[in-house]
Amino acid sequence: MNRKKFYLHRVLGLILIATLIVTQSCKKSFLNVPPQETPPVVTFWQSAGDATKAVNATYANLHEYTNIAFSSIALESVGSDEAEKGSDPNDATFINDFDTFTATSTEGQISDFWGGEYKTINLANQVLDNVPGINMDASLKARYLAEVKFIRAYAYFRLVRAFGDVPLRLHVPKNAKEFNIPRAPKAQVWAAIETDLTDAASVLPQSYGSTDVGRITKGAALALHAKVSLYQKKWPEVVTFTNQVMGLGYSLFPNYEKQFRTTNKNNSESIFEIQCELIPGNPAASNSQYAQFQGVRGIPAGGFGFNVPTPDLVAEYEAGDPRKNGTIIFRGTTTAEGDVIPAVGIPNPMYNYKAYVPFALFDPNFNQGCQQDKIVLRYADVLLMNAEANNETGNTAAALASLELVRARARAGDNTILPPVITTDQTALRTAIYHERKVELAMEFDRYFDVIRQGRGAAVFGVKGWKANKNEVWPIPQNEIDLSAGVLTQNPGY
Repeated sequence: MNRKKFYLHRVLGLILIATLIVTQSCKKSFLNVPPQETPPVVTFWQSAGDATKAVNATYANLHEYTNIAFSSIALESVGSDEAEKGSDPNDATFINDFDTFTATSTEGQISDFWGGEYKTINLANQVLDNVPGINMDASLKARYLAEVKFIRAYAYFRLVRAFGDVPLRLHVPKNAKEFNIPRAPKAQVWAAIETDLTDAASVLPQSYGSTDVGRITKGAALALHAKVSLYQKKWPEVVTFTNQVMGLGYSLFPNYEKQFRTTNKNNSESIFEIQCELIPGNPAASNSQYAQFQGVRGIPAGGFGFNVPTPDLVAEYEAGDPRKNGTIIFRGTTTAEGDVIPAVGIPNPMYNYKAYVPFALFDPNFNQGCQQDKIVLRYADVLLMNAEANNETGNTAAALASLELVRARARAGDNTILPPVITTDQTALRTAIYHERKVELAMEFDRYFDVIRQGRGAAVFGVKGWKANKNEVWPIPQNEIDLSAGVLTQNPGY
């Protein structure tokens, strides 16, 4: 069997992944997904129960290693000016290549990220290809398909901003010809994402009952559509979608730091977060390493210490801004939850507070911090998108109003700090909104691609080696090009 056929069989074999998943009753039933004996594929895709298992498998995959751990840190965070590798200097030194833009097409994290997103897409495509033929409740079927369309759109969003043109697969490939396809122009990929999100928003509910908290909602589909439009500079669409989200009842969580704690999951500000949980007796289903990779290094309840804040980020905060201490754990301090961070004996001066889980919740039988959700979309981001788009379309009053909501929550009633922005000059207001995005969304895997879509890559990252007409995207994994026998092409400059 040649390598290409072997790879095809390996990918098509993922069809069986959904059959490995069963649900058990718990508060968030779609999180508890222990592997079971694999039933023959011919017996699957027959019932509503099969549809539920497959959709839940697609959700469960979102907190898998290649989706939210090392490769995500490498491609979506450390290239920015707010984060750097961290950890011990000699640990995983290859991550430094993403900070200096010297990572090549053979780097393993690039391959992992690509493979992780296409695994997500394959799981989604299995559902979208097979669930329509199942005889089941029509409204539940429609909702399941809408949820999975969002997940597929989210995976393609991550791929297109990381790589530009990428293969666009909207069905499970049936043979080598269907699998081995060239990269689609990014405009075509953006259009497919928008179609999925339009379909999803037309079906999804605004909220769920307690047993389904964390599932994808109408607000999530509209908010991601706003972000997709933001990246394409479709300013009127950004205004439309963010206004719709702003009418759905979301509100900023009163305490900036506390919104990221495990006790406040899925709060009033949360629009979509990847659900992670410590499920007693089931380490396999409690496999998130999002927090573990970023936890304080060198202490018993700590983590690996990667993806740490930079002095540049510290300098960005205005005097007295509470978000600085709500975003950064400083060496030699005590967290708001009472954990003492040693002044000596740990390798980094700062760590990501937003990925922190209080030490008392550490269980040595599970990944450190596996309870910590990965927040993907929250209301403050929607408000700042609304402010940016209104400024670009000339509606200064609306832009200032949305910006002020974010700053008012941050100042928490202390009117001696963070004064309202009052400029009506479009350029000055744009600068103020860019600043606000940097401090409000710091360490949330947004900054790197924010700067690039704003057209400021060379100005902000040039000192680190970023080059225009090359580093807007990462290289296509060389192993994927090789397996395609040259059908896939490389990005310029790599």
